[in-house]
Amino acid sequence: MVVVLEKNISDKQIENVIKHLEEFGFAVHKSTGVEQIILGAIGVKPDFDTRKVKILDGVAEVYRITEPFKLASRTFRKEDTVIKIKDVSIGGNEVIMMAGPCSVENEDQIFTIAEIVAKSGAKILRGGAFKPRTSPYAFQGLGEDGLRLLRNAADKYNLLVITEVMESSQINLIEEYTDIFQVGARNMQNFSLLRDLGKTTKPIMLKRGLAATVEDWLMSAEYILANGNRDVMLCERGIRTFETYTRNTFDLSAIPVVHKRSHLPVIADPSHATGLRDKVLPMARAAVAAGADGLMVEVHNDPEKALSDGPQALLPEQFMELMQQVKLIAGVIGRKM
Repeated sequence: MVVVLEKNISDKQIENVIKHLEEFGFAVHKSTGVEQIILGAIGVKPDFDTRKVKILDGVAEVYRITEPFKLASRTFRKEDTVIKIKDVSIGGNEVIMMAGPCSVENEDQIFTIAEIVAKSGAKILRGGAFKPRTSPYAFQGLGEDGLRLLRNAADKYNLLVITEVMESSQINLIEEYTDIFQVGARNMQNFSLLRDLGKTTKPIMLKRGLAATVEDWLMSAEYILANGNRDVMLCERGIRTFETYTRNTFDLSAIPVVHKRSHLPVIADPSHATGLRDKVLPMARAAVAAGADGLMVEVHNDPEKALSDGPQALLPEQFMELMQQVKLIAGVIGRKM
């Protein structure tokens, strides 16, 4: 349930309300809004009498959250979550670009691409050091060497880093190098990994699973939020359907749907959604128009020789064109890039 506190409530009264909620058996999560403080009381208690909370000093309103995802819902937090990392804000008025190769392959490759990404005006360098591949014989990434190269390239060009974590044992290592943890589609429902990431302090981008509904996706985000990490963003990267002309089906409608139901930022990944570079630009434009808070795209200076996902990686000149186009679209809908 949600407990809305009075605007002039004292710290002592807040502590008293939280104490009572915990004594009733609820886990309490505090959200400080622009106008009021809201307490989320999480626990399965269908017969609980909410009047026990309504009578406490400093309580304005009490009502139940009907959505199964409690902390991710608009009911718990009305304002959009804005994730701040250094001078970058994700979820605010600016549409944030994340770009880079699918995999870090060598020093020359990642430094070349980092320079391209920085010159375009993008803020975040993406690249995989650990790669979940469908085939066990495909390139699996460079591991810690790849992380080190990614970090060094980003630092040289004043970029943030986002990279994928595949299992809990990698968290401490990756945390040394990254600014944002990425959870891939195949791990969206790896609940032990999500719980462990919830105990970290760095932001997390959760990609939608290949066959996940919006509710499945938000419930996975709930695992991270419930374990303490509030800096969660979602990434729409396409879902599996019976269509064969694209790698996946890009669910653009999920962007406004999630924004209505949840306060979490939504990033769009048209590269994985379509799997073909000539489809990336139109889908990126459409995602920004649909309200995406950011884009993640793959860029490679020599995609024909890329060790993974070359066909969906944009050439540098295509990436520059994309940046110009989405800036114009962002402006039309009152946002900047």
